[in-house]
Amino acid sequence: MNVAEAVGAVLASLGVRTAFGVVGSGNFHVTNALTEHGVRYVAARHEGGAATMADAYARMSGTVAVLTVHQGPGLTNALTGITEAAKSRTPLLVLAAEATSPRSNFRIDQAALAAAVGAHGTRVGSAETVVDDTVMAYLAALLGRRTVLLNLPLDVQAEELPDDVVHAVQELRAGGGSRRQEAAGLVPPPWGLTFPGAGESGSDEAESSSPAERSGASGAMAELAALLAAAERPVFLAGRGARGSRKELEALGERVGALFATSAVAKGHFHGSPWDLDVSGGFASPLTAELVGAADLVVGWGCSFTMWTTRHGTLIGPDTKVVQVDIDADAIGVNRPVDLGVVGDVRETARAVRDLLPGEASGPEHGYRSRELEARIAREVRWRDVPYQDLSGEGRIDPRTLSIELDDLLPEERVVSVDSGNFMGYPTMFLSVPDGSGFCFTQAFQSVGLGLATAVGAALARPDRLPVAALGDGGLLMSVGELETVVRLGLPMVAVVYDDQGYGAEVHHFGPDGFPLDTVRFPPADIAEIARGFGCDAVTVGERADLGDVAEWLKGPRDKPLVIHAKVTADKASWWLEEAFRGH
Repeated sequence: MNVAEAVGAVLASLGVRTAFGVVGSGNFHVTNALTEHGVRYVAARHEGGAATMADAYARMSGTVAVLTVHQGPGLTNALTGITEAAKSRTPLLVLAAEATSPRSNFRIDQAALAAAVGAHGTRVGSAETVVDDTVMAYLAALLGRRTVLLNLPLDVQAEELPDDVVHAVQELRAGGGSRRQEAAGLVPPPWGLTFPGAGESGSDEAESSSPAERSGASGAMAELAALLAAAERPVFLAGRGARGSRKELEALGERVGALFATSAVAKGHFHGSPWDLDVSGGFASPLTAELVGAADLVVGWGCSFTMWTTRHGTLIGPDTKVVQVDIDADAIGVNRPVDLGVVGDVRETARAVRDLLPGEASGPEHGYRSRELEARIAREVRWRDVPYQDLSGEGRIDPRTLSIELDDLLPEERVVSVDSGNFMGYPTMFLSVPDGSGFCFTQAFQSVGLGLATAVGAALARPDRLPVAALGDGGLLMSVGELETVVRLGLPMVAVVYDDQGYGAEVHHFGPDGFPLDTVRFPPADIAEIARGFGCDAVTVGERADLGDVAEWLKGPRDKPLVIHAKVTADKASWWLEEAFRGH
């Protein structure tokens, strides 16, 4: 057994289920080793697409995904996707072959590249250390919730393992389940703090104490409980770090009369609750903005309070108390000052704080909640319920009308992935999703062109749902080669292309000032015909009536992906873009 084979065997034993990539000579053997040991390999058409597929898969599956790339250009091709994953704290392990010879044209400083984009760089040093090096890289991704680049030097990959290391790999393979349990046991206490008065981790005192005691009830959690007890208009703002904690947050919200909102990446987290305000920030509906702005207490649960979530800080009132709960102490207060920071896992913190609250909720009308407000939320909180002038006409459909019609047509069990651009607010806010696992938003780096690959990764992680990719014409044509991947994988995907024949954000940003727009506008492209060339079904939509073909496709058999070439009106900037350009 050589080092490349050992890396694949070790990762499979640790529970890696899916890897993505483009295979070259440098990563050929490690990729084959992964598949030999039961890891599914998904071949993309470009390393950038492979990186984003892996990112989306990790987000939607809750597991560590693997990306495997060739040395040098294989890594640089993947760099934008790796940057998005690193900025999003995605548990992604990148296996990159590495040329170490000074005369190799493939040689670049790959560790420096990782550091430059915020990923953690490490390396397999030798055949003697391959097991430890690989396990530690995997655990850094899993436990640190981060993107890790594991460099695999070409000369080291070919080294034969000593007998004792081969035996260690075989032991790891034989005890894969127990090894994964051991890895899970290494996760630090979810509140991230040393237990006050407790002995070493694993002592009887630490194990027997209650959640409130273990979290230091006299400290930050007690302060949070006091703030909640005193608040008249509390709002819970859930971010990606709150995934899996809906039950606990709703139970706590019920006690204190809180309303619920999310950051864009956590859209759907509270779907179905009568107190759900949907997405906060630039995408917020007028009612959501009004209610978040009037809150006297905003608690961010696994939410980093970016400028987009807070409209550059203006959405939260100047006298509003702000609390941030995050498992990462370094994330507290990074994007805006907070009145209280609580270092802790969202689920466990919500449980502990609820236990600290006195008494019970006093009926259905308390805190921010009232029957009148409940009725108003039901009537007004969705963007589709906000009146608008339909601008459809002359062979072009208003993107709001298009999105509302698709929301009604598409099955509720869906996973929606959205690319970047002027159009992106329409699918984000007019297409509903069933829960927090129904929306994948790779926008931390705000790169155009990631949406199609995002939809592939999300689709593979959630095969039980209809995958929906919402793309601009620019983003699709940047990544169009991955349509072949969608067809080859047999994904029953609906790709909606909002075609305004240009880079709409730039058109609407610079156009009003009289700048020439020739560099950001393009002649018509027959996107439906392009899609058919890849083996997709396709329809062109310029008015409501054209959506009948979408309804027919949905009836089945859905044996080909469907590309909807929507010719959308382009005279007006989207509402969220207008707000962004005003600078709030």
